[in-house]
Formats: sequence, structure tokens, C-alpha cells
Amino acid sequence: MMVLPLTQYIIFRYCPLWGVQVAFKDYNLFKGIQGSNWAGFKYFREAFQTQQFWDALRNTVWLNLLDLIFGFPMPILLAIMLYEMRSVKIKRVYQTLMYLPHFLSWIIIGGIVTKMFGTRGMVNTMIRALGGETVDFLTNSKNWVVMYVATGIWQGAGWGTIIYLAAISGVNTELYEAAEVDGCGRLKRIWHITLPGIMPTIMTMLILQLGRMMGIGFERPYVMMNNNVRDVSEVISTFVYTRGILNQRYPLSTAVDLFGSVINMIFLFAANRITRHMGGEGGLW
Repeated sequence: MMVLPLTQYIIFRYCPLWGVQVAFKDYNLFKGIQGSNWAGFKYFREAFQTQQFWDALRNTVWLNLLDLIFGFPMPILLAIMLYEMRSVKIKRVYQTLMYLPHFLSWIIIGGIVTKMFGTRGMVNTMIRALGGETVDFLTNSKNWVVMYVATGIWQGAGWGTIIYLAAISGVNTELYEAAEVDGCGRLKRIWHITLPGIMPTIMTMLILQLGRMMGIGFERPYVMMNNNVRDVSEVISTFVYTRGILNQRYPLSTAVDLFGSVINMIFLFAANRITRHMGGEGGLW
């Protein structure tokens, strides 16, 4: 059973690592990787000397930090709320509705957001009909950041509840029965039984999230960004695309992407070490 997943990982995860050396070469498409001359850290220095790179780096960390602060707790809260529901039918309806956004592509989600919150979107049309002024949801930098984080929570929080629901289901039900006999209310049972019971899972997911602080998906910022908010929406992935791939500067794009991967690895090791040092459970190793 492990043959297919391992084969997939080797072919699509480890074999492409051979191409990392493009970041250290004056890559020529016709000469190939082996035939291109070595350039050392030339393209790393070029990236570090570009102000757009540092702006993209800052935006990447800032948006990921906001996702961590506001987005990480949401699946936990939703999973606890779903678990506490007594009606199985209502629980299934809510689960289905919350899972649906995960299966929508960001192109579709971007279209929905534009139709809803654009200058001539449904929300602004209602605001003007009530005598108010148009709100720049997607063209004002501060409002755009709020919309970016809120859209990410809406798209991913429901799907993230699956892991925590599974963890809650593994908590010993006898603990809940004993607490109920002792007169503990629902909130106290959640605080003293549910949360400690799923803490190893929470810590593991937190470590993985911290390990992606420098990595950010391409579709979400690229679909939602526009020229009016480029100062806050340009991130590492879009920088790699616009400055590297579109201009056929593959060594530069590879160097920037490799830099982000190295920082991600440092975050991952640091988060895991801190968790272990604090005596917490749920570390990756």
C-alpha cells in the first residue's frame, strides 16, 4: 500500500530537487542544466538588492501571520461547536455547507468576491441604495488585507475541522460522563477535557503552520490582487512569477523560491524544538 505514495513522492518531490542548482547557474534553456555555467550566489545577491523582493517578503510574513492569528483557531472552534451539536441531521447539513468552499477553485472564489464586494458589487449597491457611500473593499490596502484573510478563513476553515473532529472523537467519553456527574457545565467540559485531549493535534498543526510562514500559495493572492493594492498583495509566489517566470529569468525565480524554502525549514525546526523544550506534546519528532 505504501508503494504508490512513495513512488509519487520520489518522482514529484525528490527528483525535481535536481533542478535546484539552476539557482546557482547562468541557466541557458538550450544548454540545459548540466551545460550551463556556474554563477555562484549571483542571483541571490540580485534578489536581496531588489526592494520589490523585500516588500514581497514583508507581505508574505504579514499575511501568513494574520492567517495564523485569525485563521488557525477557527477550525478548532468550528470542530468543537459541531461536536457539541445534539442533532445529527443538522450537524451533517452544517458540515456539508462548511466543506463546500474548499472544493471551489480560487478563480471562482475571486469572481464571487469581486461580484459581492467590488465597487459595483452587490454589497456596495445595497450600501448606495440605503444612502451610504461606496466602500473600497478591494482597492483600499487595509480593506484588502481584511478581505484576503476573511476569504481564506471562509474557504479553508470548514475543511480544517475534519482533523480536529477526528481528534475530538478519540477523547475518552468516560471523562465527559464523569465530569457531567460532578456537575461540570458544557464550557468547563470543553476547557478541561476537550481542549487538553486534542492539544497534541493542535501543537502538530501549529508546527506545520509555522513551517509554512515563508511559503504562500500563488492562486489566492494572484487572483485577489490588483494594481491599487500591490503594495500589500505582492508576495513571494507572485514575485517569482512576475519577475522570474514571465521574464524567463529562471535562476532568479529558483533562487528566491529556494531562499523561502530554507527559511521555512528553519521555522519548522525552531517551532518543533521550542515545543519540545516547553514539554509540550504533539511535536513532529
